Amino acid sequence: MDITKQILDAMKKSGKPMSAGQLAEATGVDRKEIDKAMKILKTEAKISSPKNCYWEPAK
Repeated sequence: MDITKQILDAMKKSGKPMSAGQLAEATGVDRKEIDKAMKILKTEAKISSPKNCYWEPAK
């Protein structure tokens, strides 16, 4: 499964904003890979940050 899809799924299941570290724990993916995928998601405007260092799916 694509890492970006795993991240979005984990965020949706959580129902609350998550940090990159929480996403790494929830998905079992290395933190560096999470950071790379989140950069792509930010560029594509698929995630947004309601508070510093926490992310959620864009509305």
